[in-house]
Amino acid sequence: MPITEGVVEVKHKDGWAQICDLGWTPKNSRVVCGMMGFPHERKVNKSFYKQTAKPKANPKSKPSNSGKRLYAERQKNNFQLHSVACTGTEVHLAACPLEFNKGNSTSSCQGGMPVVVSCVPGPQFTHNAATKKKMKTTSTVRLKAGAKLGEGRVEVLKNTEWGTVCDDRWTLLSASVVCREMGFGSAKEALTGARMGQGMGPIHMNEVQCVGQEKSIWNCPFKNITSEDCQHMEDAAVRCNTPYMALENSIRITGGRTRYEGRVEVLDTASNGTQSWGLICGEGWGTMEGMVVCQQLGLGYVNHGMQETWYWDSSNVTDMILSGVKCTGNEMSLSHCQHHKTVSCQKAAAKFAAGVICSETASDLVLNAPLVQQSVYIEDRPLHMLYCAAEEDCLSQSASKANWPYGHRRLLRFSSQIHNIGRADFRPKAGRHSWVWHACHGHYHSMDIFTHYDLLNANGSKVAEGHKASFCLEDTECHEGVSKRYECANFGEQGITVGCWDLYRHDIDCQWIDITDIKPGNYILQVVINPNFEVAESDFTNNAMKCNCKYDGHRIWLHHCHVGDSFSEEAEKRFEKYPGQLNNQIS
Repeated sequence: MPITEGVVEVKHKDGWAQICDLGWTPKNSRVVCGMMGFPHERKVNKSFYKQTAKPKANPKSKPSNSGKRLYAERQKNNFQLHSVACTGTEVHLAACPLEFNKGNSTSSCQGGMPVVVSCVPGPQFTHNAATKKKMKTTSTVRLKAGAKLGEGRVEVLKNTEWGTVCDDRWTLLSASVVCREMGFGSAKEALTGARMGQGMGPIHMNEVQCVGQEKSIWNCPFKNITSEDCQHMEDAAVRCNTPYMALENSIRITGGRTRYEGRVEVLDTASNGTQSWGLICGEGWGTMEGMVVCQQLGLGYVNHGMQETWYWDSSNVTDMILSGVKCTGNEMSLSHCQHHKTVSCQKAAAKFAAGVICSETASDLVLNAPLVQQSVYIEDRPLHMLYCAAEEDCLSQSASKANWPYGHRRLLRFSSQIHNIGRADFRPKAGRHSWVWHACHGHYHSMDIFTHYDLLNANGSKVAEGHKASFCLEDTECHEGVSKRYECANFGEQGITVGCWDLYRHDIDCQWIDITDIKPGNYILQVVINPNFEVAESDFTNNAMKCNCKYDGHRIWLHHCHVGDSFSEEAEKRFEKYPGQLNNQIS
């Protein structure tokens, strides 16, 4: 829990000075709370501070230790600021009208006392479940693809679909409204030019002009968008002030070539209060766990989560004190992740301790959902044309019992266009020395599994599946002004450049689901990119795409194709409960 109340002190020369509370208003408190990472101020109980300052009032009652400490703090009386007059919309106290004391600053607050402020933390920083419920943050604004809590691309919900905000006239005032609405303090930065990556889908707002007092960005004046006005390269983002939690003090990385990489060490406090550093077992350690470490240390995104760290062996810390660590990637601290109650590690030597490589930028892959819907069809493909596909395990299990080379398989085919909307190129985890040559198709595979294709029934169970190794990650096309960097020909470098996309056409091998054994009915088609989180991304919530699917035994229809996080919760629930098409008319 962060500290939410106390005497306000401002940096002055080599020390700290206090502010005289004469004429102090709640608007001033709002600005201070915003700087400290809190959305709101609340009335402070000054009498508590006054009582502790005058212990003689009741000689029988001794002031408590906390009272003595508060009293000692108050005795500084080094007043440097007075007559502070904020309007409440400023993002920093320095932006408010105020006066500095001249001469003897210790006695210039007669009849007053040092300013004390009490702040209301956002729900993310509150343990009390009842308070959390009461303070529920907005469900119509969110931050995406940030490297840590309180930053990201601003997205707003309109007509059940999430969209971005254009950066024309984007200011700290508008950014602060978003930050407070999200349960953080005022904005530290209002970022323009898609500095947190480009969004996909609609752009809902342009020229947002908040004055700073609004409860929501939706209460601010803004213009609706036309496609000529804005593109996603102008998506607005924010960095908000967040409460200081000292989370970075309980973890460190050592032995790396730079401060962005190394073996992970965690601080352990014994029952007698002594503290020591220890290692984490590397078994099961991966991208999600590394993501939490990098965020906790303020080092951006994870690049790799390492299960062996013999090459970073510079520390004298050798004890494994944590194992079985499993994170979702959203935790504020590694201590919030699941782990074994007692350490259980097969390879307990220090060289098998967990490590990370962090990076200030990351890629972000997302599938073009409308193209899947437009390009879908069924093909009955003769078995004699499927030897290569069978070798690469692209057919369902029943194919092995077929009477090769006679007969056929029924394939659900579609195109996949995978965009990199992040801020770093998407590169396969494996170096080219370990890529696998497939003579059948005459190219190298750089990732074992790059995408999962699944057909699910109404219960969410798989009834058919396909998987696609990364045949070859390359830049098929790019946005205007972006150059292609990756191509597969001649054992070339593989990857997807920022602002480019890789197109797997419907007519290439394994770009399908084998539905030979599927009965007619209503299903959900699901495509998941980078399903094993082999390569780090800034946002994994947009890696899945779903469509409602109707199959009548001869033809197939897809509708409502969308990326996993592009609809509101209500719309997503309606999608899941969808009874299926009663006819072939898709409205």
